[in-house]
Amino acid sequence: MPEDRPDRGTFAGLYRTTVGPLRRYLTRLLGNATEAQDVAHDAYIRVYPKVQDKSALKPEAVLYTTARRLAINQLKRRSIAPFASGPAAVETAASVTPGVAQQVMARQELHDLEEAIAELPQGCRTVLLLRKVELLSHQEISDRLGIAISTVEKQHARALRLLRAALTANSDRPAATPTHDTEVSS
Repeated sequence: MPEDRPDRGTFAGLYRTTVGPLRRYLTRLLGNATEAQDVAHDAYIRVYPKVQDKSALKPEAVLYTTARRLAINQLKRRSIAPFASGPAAVETAASVTPGVAQQVMARQELHDLEEAIAELPQGCRTVLLLRKVELLSHQEISDRLGIAISTVEKQHARALRLLRAALTANSDRPAATPTHDTEVSS
């Protein structure tokens, strides 16, 4: 890069002089031109503030170091979840849609849970629903119901204990197998 270029210290100058070589470098590292372009874009975004405020003494070195680190992170992500991205992911990834058996079991578990919640004593059920559905803290439940926090904590613990016992009892019973006369609604 010639030293006498008038735009050398600007971001536009840095971009013009490095975009091609940086993308080629990243393509060699990543083995994918599209990913290389994305990583180069991210690197420019991260380096931009340093070039603008002139805090980077060697902006090109900062750019290449940033790009290399981003590329390494991309390679690590790829090794952790090799089928998580790219065009081959659609063809080779397992379906995320549950099968019919899993849907039927999930519906049965939901039905069992709804029944168990309905059978809880009123105070336990109210506290449990406020805590788990409305995501209120024990303090917020206490304030809303006008009862002591210790009562809320005891009701919550009791509700969980009763639910666990009811669901364990339901899981011990044999599963009902639908006959061809029984229709499973979706």
